Amino acid sequence: MDNTATKKLRTPLTIRLDEGDPEAKREEIRRYFHETYDAYEILFETLADDEAYYRRADPLRHPLIFYYGHTATFFMNKLVLGKYLQQRINPKFESQFAIGVDEMSWDDLNEAHYEWPKAEEVAEYRNQVRYAIDRLIDETPLTLPVDWNSLYWVIMMGIEHERIHLETSSVLIRQLPTSLLDEQHPAWKICDEVSSSVPANELVPVPGGSVQQGKAQNDGLYGWDNEYGRYSSDVSDFQASKYLVSNREFLEFIEDNGYKTERYWTPEGWNWVQYKKPEHPLFWIRNNDGNYRFRTMLKEIEMPWSWPAETNYLEAKAFCNWKSEKTGDPIRLPTEEEWYRLLDYTGTPDALDWEETPGNLNLEDAASSVPVDRYEFGRGFYDVLGNVWQHTETPIRGFPGFEVHPLYDDFSTPTFDTKHNLIKGGSWISTGNEILQASRYAFRRHFYQHAGFRYIASEAPVEIPDDTYETDPEVIPYCELHYGEDYFGVENYPEKLAQIALGFAQNKQKRKALNIGCKTGRSAFELAVEFENVTGVDFTARMIRIGVELKDKGYTQYTLPEEGEIVSFHQKNLQELGLDGARSKIDFMQADISNMKDLFSGYDLIMVDSTLENAYNPRKFLDSVHKRLNPDGLLIIASSYDWNLSKTERGQWLGGFKVDGENTTTLDALQSLLSPHFTQIAEPIEVDQVIRKTKRTFDHNVVQVTVWERS
Repeated sequence: MDNTATKKLRTPLTIRLDEGDPEAKREEIRRYFHETYDAYEILFETLADDEAYYRRADPLRHPLIFYYGHTATFFMNKLVLGKYLQQRINPKFESQFAIGVDEMSWDDLNEAHYEWPKAEEVAEYRNQVRYAIDRLIDETPLTLPVDWNSLYWVIMMGIEHERIHLETSSVLIRQLPTSLLDEQHPAWKICDEVSSSVPANELVPVPGGSVQQGKAQNDGLYGWDNEYGRYSSDVSDFQASKYLVSNREFLEFIEDNGYKTERYWTPEGWNWVQYKKPEHPLFWIRNNDGNYRFRTMLKEIEMPWSWPAETNYLEAKAFCNWKSEKTGDPIRLPTEEEWYRLLDYTGTPDALDWEETPGNLNLEDAASSVPVDRYEFGRGFYDVLGNVWQHTETPIRGFPGFEVHPLYDDFSTPTFDTKHNLIKGGSWISTGNEILQASRYAFRRHFYQHAGFRYIASEAPVEIPDDTYETDPEVIPYCELHYGEDYFGVENYPEKLAQIALGFAQNKQKRKALNIGCKTGRSAFELAVEFENVTGVDFTARMIRIGVELKDKGYTQYTLPEEGEIVSFHQKNLQELGLDGARSKIDFMQADISNMKDLFSGYDLIMVDSTLENAYNPRKFLDSVHKRLNPDGLLIIASSYDWNLSKTERGQWLGGFKVDGENTTTLDALQSLLSPHFTQIAEPIEVDQVIRKTKRTFDHNVVQVTVWERS
């Protein structure tokens, strides 16, 4: 077997899905599928002993037999889910090989739960899947552009997914004993340059500038969900290392007791050191004589000191802290934005504009790293792309406008937990989507890939956004109530309240409004469309945080309980709601309706939403609310009158009890308490409110809205 199949990965680099002849495009996708499928199987040809399929290379990963079957079952599971296929080929395999690629709670890595099939059985299954996809391509016309709703997008999803696993499976193979592998497989020849001559690294200035990230939904190339949306930022001047950190340069850190000095490590990193007790990177091998050898994918070789050091993020970060201490410079890893700025500054074109592959990428050079001074890019920098992935300081998150693909809703969102950092630039085995500049892949900080790093010097602080999805069970129902779907034909509740208020304010002054009980802020934003200034207040700071996030970033993210431990992930964008222009006119504050500060005054409208019934002293607010309103100002009160002893003592209730044997309602009390300073200008309005708890459980309330005008 020669390396013909792996060479085919070079053409095409990837596929445009928005132009060309449809029939030719269909055949191009078929060819892309076969080339990918073949290359993946050639990778597994390196397993020379059946034991290699079943030996767990990493305790946090399944054995390789799982990954051999996983990429094929992925095709089937997505095609069945999308109703492109009606029948499964092997339901057992399509369950057994479905999940288990990261340290998530739903990943079952207990080997006692598995009886793995023979490799020959999986190979036959892969052939059956190949035939099924070929038949689909034969039978399904292709129309351009190919978008998310096309069968061919799903096929591209399976192809690019397998290309990811071409790389990640190679990392697992690299962790197996060489005795189980075919070291001489002709398709996987490594670089033969292992010279001890290493260029001295140095810092080179990079001027700051504006960086644009993300892409439009109609982009012509296949992409993963986390790539879409738009994000702009300004990057300050910085200096970047000319080369990736070499094995020789990293040795200095080791010899200076880097792995034994706590102050160089983050708390997470030091915990990892205490647990794993490493003395050098994973792919280094220390001989009894103290000298080092190096593990490539298939064999051990003399230490290639000029090749890039391959580390996890924690080791790379510790090296930077050590380097900073030794030099006095503010040394750290680049952020994702700074990596993009380096791309722009060096004039590095994207894959489809390459005249030839600019670095050690796409299996163009070797099945290993190469010296850090082999591939020069612009401005004197080396390996801006390729050789090994580059660690960044940036935890992955979605860009504004992010949304999941309905057939792969767990590709990105489980990594939006601030525990997965982005790697950029690709490695020698990166192909397809991986070699595009827009690609965004992230791994847990202690995981290994074919990844190394370059360092930068910058005074600019690294801002790590707290961009996890909101999971607070008290907050997320209100995220959905305010910004989510409508249920059972009921209009969006806070939007409806704002419409009622704005309707009565139509011919009135609209300078200042106050929204008490604003929760996550929707009504406040709606009011700010017409009012010059709106203040949203709530007793619960956790609620306000969502409004603040929307004001600052224009979007928020939250999970929704579906069933049991299953959740879905959502991002909501003010621009899509037509509310982006309100951001500059709104503020959020924490306040207690029973004890509000005097500064809350001078309003043309005050809207109180579902707050009186939760106040410990509602009368205090009602007795003085007229002082907070301008003459002719409006007071809107929305309440279910659902008095709760746990929040309001019985003696403070406004209604819901008998006086002298007669029923006294909260509306009766409002009319009595407000009449000295207000006129009720409309009959009460009943507004439905549906609060989603899970996919199949809801609270349906009827809220009464009363409208009062200050005399």
